[in-house]
This record gives sequence, C-alpha cells and structure tokens, in this order.
Amino acid sequence: MDENAKPVLVIGGGIAGMTSAIEAAEAGCRVVLLEKSPYLGGRVARMYRYFPKLCPPTCGLEINFKRIKNNPGITVLTQAELENLAGTPGDYEATIRISPRFVTESCTLCDACVRACPSERSDEFNYGISKTKAVYYSHSMAFPARYTIDRAACKKDCKACADACVYGAVNLGQEEAKKTLKVSAVIAATGWAPYDVSKVDYLSFGKCKDVVTNVILERLAAPEGPTGGKIVRPSDGREPRSVAFVQCAGSRDDNYLPYCSAVCCTASLKQATYIRDRYPDAKVSIFYIDVRVPGRLEDFLSSVTADGKVEMIKGKVAKVEEDAATGDLLVTAEDILNGNRTEHRFDLVVLAAGIVPQTDSLPPGFIADEFHFLNSGAEKPGLYGAGCARRPGEVSTALQDATGAALKAFQCAVRSARHG
Repeated sequence: MDENAKPVLVIGGGIAGMTSAIEAAEAGCRVVLLEKSPYLGGRVARMYRYFPKLCPPTCGLEINFKRIKNNPGITVLTQAELENLAGTPGDYEATIRISPRFVTESCTLCDACVRACPSERSDEFNYGISKTKAVYYSHSMAFPARYTIDRAACKKDCKACADACVYGAVNLGQEEAKKTLKVSAVIAATGWAPYDVSKVDYLSFGKCKDVVTNVILERLAAPEGPTGGKIVRPSDGREPRSVAFVQCAGSRDDNYLPYCSAVCCTASLKQATYIRDRYPDAKVSIFYIDVRVPGRLEDFLSSVTADGKVEMIKGKVAKVEEDAATGDLLVTAEDILNGNRTEHRFDLVVLAAGIVPQTDSLPPGFIADEFHFLNSGAEKPGLYGAGCARRPGEVSTALQDATGAALKAFQCAVRSARHG
C-alpha cells in the first residue's frame, strides 16, 4: 500500500485487537494499536489454559508479540485511550490520550525499583486477590517489557524508585500526553469484563470468602498467580475436597444479565479438570440450567463428564451461604431430573460470571445493541467491531472476527488511498 495512506486504528490490545492489527499490517496497512492497560494480551494473558486442548495461552501470545515487535508497520500505544473521533470513512481524525507510565524504554527489568518501593496496590491483573508494589510488572510475559508506576498508590513525595534506578529509567515528571492522528478506519476490539456477580445477592460473592468467580479460579490455577498455582480456599488456604460450579451466575436472568455468554459452560468444564488433576480425591459438582457446548466441544463435554467424580446437576442454585460452625458452604438448588430440592456442602464454590462487553466509552458512530455488543448488522463503513466487543465467544471465534474486521479495514484504507 502507498506509504502515505492513512493507518488503521485498532482500539484494544487483547487477542482480538492484536490479531486485527497483525493481519492488517501484514496485508500492507500501517496500524496504530491502542491499549488502555500497560501491557498487551487482555483477558487471555490472565488465563491458565485454553479449552479444549488445555494448552497454555502463552505460546500464542509469544508468537503475536514477536509478530508485532518485528513489524515496523505497527505502532503500539499502551495506557492509551481514544478520546474523540471525527470524520468520515477513509478520513477520520482521532484524538488519543496517553497516561504516563513513569518508566522509560531504558528499563532493564533489574527489579531495583520494586525492592526500594515502600507502597502497595491492589493487583488488577489478579482481580484484586493479591497486591503488588506501586512499581509493578504486570506479568512475566508483559509486552512492552517495562515496569509501570501507579502514582496514585505512592506515598507523597516518595522518590525511592527513582533513587534506586541506576539506569535513569524512572521519570516521575512524565505527564499525560495527547496525539491527534489521521486514520482511514477504526476497529473496536475493546474486549469484555466479567459480570459483577456481587449484584446477585443470594450467591454470596463478596460475603463468603470461599465463593470465587471463574476468572479468579484461572489466576489461582496459574503458576505465576497469587498462590503459585495452588487452588486453595481463600479463607484458610486449605485444599478443597469438594467444589461446586454454579453456571449462569446472574446470566439468562432478566434481573441481572439477560443473555447467555456462550463460553461459561465449557470454561467450567475446563476448570473442573484443574481441580481433578491437582486433587484426585476431590469431588466436583456442576449446577447447570442447560449445557451449551456446541460443535467440536461436545467431545470435550463427554471426556470431562466421563470422570466419575464430576457430577452434573441440572437445576438452578437458589442460595449459597456459609455454615458458621464449620465454614462449609451450603448450596441450595433444584435437582430437576430427580424432581426435588437439595442442599449440598462444599469447600469452595465457583461462580460462572458472564461476559460484559466494554463498549460504553466508544465514540458516537459505533452502533451497539440492547446488551451493548457492537451490532454488526448495522455496522457503519469505516467503523468495525471484533471479538467479545461484538459478541460473546471463545478465542477461536474472536480470532475469526478479528481477521474479518482487518479485511474490512484494509479495504477501507485501500479505497481512501486511491481517492485521497
């Protein structure tokens, strides 16, 4: 493509955003990739295993990071957000706000700044179940490979990190910056967040320490997670002997999250294998309304449920509460197939929180449906959605969406170059 052609702007550096950026760039476009976090990788970077092969996501992320690093056509802006967008297809003006990292490219990851830092912050990467220093490195494969400083967590006038850095990589005087870019097309791959299941009062998330969500379990299972890969009860650090998975935790319910998030059933089956692999004597019960594992994932369902210590219970959970005397979690639920109401005791309860699209901060022009997913049926030329910003789905679905969005953006860029 003509080197003067306007670049494609991709919002979101998760698996979908990275894929869109790479595919568009390798087809000949220049690409600017925005990510509001200090690192690329999104939710996938926080996962322990993919389903159904149960392989780690690190290999796929490493390949994508390498493709981005080696492609001069891709400009990565982390801690960056789109503030305004104006114009028409092929000729947009984007205003981008970039928050300071306070650490420059001179960083060698020597760790001296972390050792010197006296302050702590809640670890967002681990969903707040652990802490880091105010100077932190998001995770072992973080890209760009640099520390970040959370100034809001720092003590007033503290300069311990700057004093400790012999490379001069800490710049506490950095300020917010703004860039204005001319772009040909915009891909929104802003990803998802887990539904706030604390809104579902009867499930007791936030009230009982041993009630966790599916995303938290991923971090407990991860070797570099807060427990070193040990799946234990948050209340006392004990290995669970019995675990309940509660499907549709607020999902498919007009009072909370009305739609199905498509992947929760398969994710819980995957996480059941985490428990069974680590604790051969542990029992797993999965409470479900319907099991939704389409196509190739049917075999995965069969393989997991063939385990005699994985029990599938068709019925909606009505209540989760803690037995004050024993610390056990009491789960009251329907058992539709047996036609009765049951009460079970568990050491740990895992809530399958649904997918909530992160599209509310997108500029006018992007069209969302009633659930805030970008509606591809009403897509405007030049503005495209990809991944879980467009619909809930697994990683392979997100990659297909991202490649399709890259093709549309490429076509828009070609047209604008020809007529510009």
